[in-house]
Amino acid sequence: MTMNRQTDPETAHTLAEPRNPGTALDMKWVAAAQANTSAIERRCAQLPGRRSIKKDHQAAWLLKAISLIDLTTLSGDDTAARVRRLCAKARQPVRADLLAELGFEGLTTGAVCVYHEMVEAAVTALNGTGIPVAAVSTGFPAGLSPFPLRLAEIDASVAAGAEEIDIVISRRHVLEGNWQALYDEMKAFREHCGEAHVKAILATGELGTLRNVARASLVCMMAGADFIKTSTGKESVNATLPVSLVMIRAIRDYYERTGFRVGYKPAGGISKAKDSLIYLSLIKEELGDRWLQPDLFRFGASSLLGDIERQLEHHVTGAYSAANRHAMG
Repeated sequence: MTMNRQTDPETAHTLAEPRNPGTALDMKWVAAAQANTSAIERRCAQLPGRRSIKKDHQAAWLLKAISLIDLTTLSGDDTAARVRRLCAKARQPVRADLLAELGFEGLTTGAVCVYHEMVEAAVTALNGTGIPVAAVSTGFPAGLSPFPLRLAEIDASVAAGAEEIDIVISRRHVLEGNWQALYDEMKAFREHCGEAHVKAILATGELGTLRNVARASLVCMMAGADFIKTSTGKESVNATLPVSLVMIRAIRDYYERTGFRVGYKPAGGISKAKDSLIYLSLIKEELGDRWLQPDLFRFGASSLLGDIERQLEHHVTGAYSAANRHAMG
């Protein structure tokens, strides 16, 4: 069975879309953003049962999911050696024999995501691959360090070679309804990122309501976010389907009004291959095929890749393998 796809590492991660320049803060638009929680939950409850992808189609979708993963390590015991191993996995995310059988050579993950201290090691390890390095920043995960230090952290990561910066917003601005403060903060983050693309982490599990999620999504996009992202992965509640639906529809609304596409990144708690298929189905139904590319959609994950690789081995050989046959490094 052959998927007939080759990937050029020099162009696989090219960002073809014009960047979202942002707009003026429109408080009428923000105030109009609502979220019908019961309807959202009903819609999301139907998703797992409505889409059943099997055999070759499932394998193709799982390979697509791999290309959209921000392969991540954000642990206090990270070392340069661990990051180099992770980067090797990003360059060769699936065993070569399986990719050869599937006819899908050249597959890589969407990016590698690390703390600032590990940016230099990641950039060196990925040199020449076209795989970008993303750095979490601005006092990740709480976002409570002094504002000048958060800006300096962005500057340092960009100088070290990070092409993407995952910033965390100040949750208090959302909880207090201080949308001007959130807009000003996000705009400053975007300016300091320069050419590096910025992903705004909303930490949705700490925002209280889905309406707050909708409004925070819009404000961050108005301030120039290239992506909006659910979570740091450190909250008690991370990416969920209801939160994703709210954020995706905010993205659609923003695109319809401005003509600029903003990316989406669910992060935290997505560890099973079957879960990635549900998220991809949701994106396809709500935003369309254009968003199923690395410049507009990413999974923030680490263990997800291992489970996908196990499923692909089962598809090729008919047998499941132990997880340790598909280690991250």
